[in-house]
Amino acid sequence: MSSYFIENPLILLFLVIAIGYLVGNFRIKGTGLGTAAVLFVGLAFGAANPLFNVPEIIFQIGIIFFVYTIGLRSGPAFFESFNKNGWRDIGFVLLMLLLSALLTIVIYYLMGFDKATIVGIYTGSSTNTTALAGVIDMVNLKEKGNTDAIQHMVVGYTFSYPMGVLGVMIAIKIMERFLKVDYHAEKQMLRKEYPLDENLTSRAIEITNGEMTGKQLRDIISEYNWNIVFGRIDSKIHGTVLSNFDIKLSLGDTVIIVGTQEELDEAQRVMGKEAINNMTYDRKEYDIVRIFVSNPDVVGKELSSLNLHEKYNAVITRIRRGDIEMLAKSDTILEPGDRIRFVARREDIKSIQKLFGDSYYASNKIDLFSFGIGLALGLILGMIEFTLPGGLVFKFGFAGGPLIMGLILGTLRRTGPIVWTLPYGSNVTLNQLGLTLLLAVIGIRSGNTLLQSLNDGAWIQIFAAGTMLSIVSAMLSLWIGYKLIKIPYSLLLGFSANQPAILDFATDITKNRVPGIGYSFMFPISLVLKILFAQILYLILV
Repeated sequence: MSSYFIENPLILLFLVIAIGYLVGNFRIKGTGLGTAAVLFVGLAFGAANPLFNVPEIIFQIGIIFFVYTIGLRSGPAFFESFNKNGWRDIGFVLLMLLLSALLTIVIYYLMGFDKATIVGIYTGSSTNTTALAGVIDMVNLKEKGNTDAIQHMVVGYTFSYPMGVLGVMIAIKIMERFLKVDYHAEKQMLRKEYPLDENLTSRAIEITNGEMTGKQLRDIISEYNWNIVFGRIDSKIHGTVLSNFDIKLSLGDTVIIVGTQEELDEAQRVMGKEAINNMTYDRKEYDIVRIFVSNPDVVGKELSSLNLHEKYNAVITRIRRGDIEMLAKSDTILEPGDRIRFVARREDIKSIQKLFGDSYYASNKIDLFSFGIGLALGLILGMIEFTLPGGLVFKFGFAGGPLIMGLILGTLRRTGPIVWTLPYGSNVTLNQLGLTLLLAVIGIRSGNTLLQSLNDGAWIQIFAAGTMLSIVSAMLSLWIGYKLIKIPYSLLLGFSANQPAILDFATDITKNRVPGIGYSFMFPISLVLKILFAQILYLILV
């Protein structure tokens, strides 16, 4: 059987991926390895026979698919993070990563690791596969594939990875009690600043508050800052019409509003009472329709630019992107694969469907021209050499170049007729494929070195170092962020979540989705900086 896998490395590759998928889905108390299990299964196969190998090109394809799709998906949030409290938050993330890097250097000198192993510990304790892949890529370029160094990095990563997850969770619970955090109060404080993805619903409200009389919708929205969308209005003056910013309300009018339960309760308290004659289900004149965005002509454009109300007498109320449902705002930018929910007259529905495309097949197709051009530009960027202070020469390589290009193009969304963004489902598929390919290759190639570490007991030191690094750096970061920089703890958990399992843990203990906001804002910049820091550590350590 071994000889068969040696002669057919692709069969070995996909067998590792398949078994890794099964192992990753196995969960203990809600926590599992996820996709990272592919690495561990690959290590097991590699340990079984040192002659097992997979072509280098598979690793390269895996890493560029993985990082480029991350960049495309995260680009808007990355640059949005510079707004609001962006510089504060970015400064904290930079401080957090610098602190972790400094602790890594201290451990390196105290425990006497070689530089490859300590860099592996650094990437493993932060569960950052991309940073590991970036260093491996750099070693391949600068040291012509220094096998020993690469294998030592993988061993350091492997044995420090488990505590990279559990250690941060332990630190979160310790600091939560020490700092006496009130998650509910934080959620209420942050609700307006960071609208969260929550279950959206609709409600018919009758206007009984005289203060609403004669006010335009734009003034009401501006005054109360509700995170809601107005749909139909049963007006005493105009009859049943779709909402627009210019319309004025009168006593006895009935309005349909869409939002979270909390927002609807607040709006009802101010405006009036829930309507007895609920027109939510009235579709005599207007109908409610859901369609897919598949027409490239509307992708990357703000809803306000489409002039739907003027052209089609229609109002979009909600947009579903992947698993996230969000309110449709005038500045919402459409992406391929979005599923929009709108209200319109029956006779206008076909025209609106034509405008947006409404093809499930087309909404998931990949524009191979833009995809290929984007990857090519990313690879070119990765090949450019940068000279750092001290004369060190640095390249972004296969990991950093496509990631940065993805961030830029994902933010642009489109350039003229070229649409850079991918449909959400296609992005997720390519991302998962890329990650599993690179993890499988790394694991298969490093299994024998892992076995040697187990035999000589070196793993104990690595595990201890990874545990120390993950817990201490997380505790210090949480204390500095909460006490000194005054960042809400719920957001800090998202900033500190270096792995989806930690994000799930944070969401569970906070009972809200604020950590997800911090995670989505800071994940891209954290990823870029970790790639950079890991390579700098390898270059400066002797």
